[in-house]
Amino acid sequence: MEINADITKPVVIDTDQLLWCPSPVKGVERRMLDRIGDEVARATSIVRYAPGSQFSAHTHVGGEEFIVLDGVFQDEHGDYPSGTYVRNPPTTSHVPCSAEGCTIFVKLWQFDPEDRNQFKKNMEAELNASVEGVATSLLHEDGREAVTFHKLDSGATLNSNAVGGIEMLILDGEVMINDDVLSKNAWLRLPEGEALSAKAGGLGAKIWMKTGHLRFVRAPEV
Repeated sequence: MEINADITKPVVIDTDQLLWCPSPVKGVERRMLDRIGDEVARATSIVRYAPGSQFSAHTHVGGEEFIVLDGVFQDEHGDYPSGTYVRNPPTTSHVPCSAEGCTIFVKLWQFDPEDRNQFKKNMEAELNASVEGVATSLLHEDGREAVTFHKLDSGATLNSNAVGGIEMLILDGEVMINDDVLSKNAWLRLPEGEALSAKAGGLGAKIWMKTGHLRFVRAPEV
């Protein structure tokens, strides 16, 4: 299966307009944003857990990173409330579940195979002082990519000309990019060589962003 697999093309999706597709586990559904592969896939998705749903134990051979968008995600290592950013690198394993239900934004098979840096962070707690109306958390950085969280005041602009492509998810508020207005839960991917200029609307905006990673796109090892 291939969905938005051509990384040389820009993609903008209002994820709220996508249909929920069932996963192999009852009570867990997903909206697929990009994908190379079938059930073992390099994938970016919005995933919804119904209350009481649970996956069986599994190992993330290619790594997993996710943001909890609402509710509380859980596994045997703890609880992860809304606003938590988590990296589970290759070789880590867990039994994911959610007693009350939750929604997460998740990326699979997009790690350096040698990465072993496992952590969770409260994205807002990591914010630095605002500069020209933009406060930033550096969530993760290595030789392949940088992962950041940004809180924009009303009318503030987030700019990036990062090498290696840009990806962002609007977590709250709205931004204007060129002539397009992107609202909460909109997802954007820009290919290498395209710059980003996102101006926050009247209520400001919160944005998760990853840069540099599109240079390393590969199909998963089955």
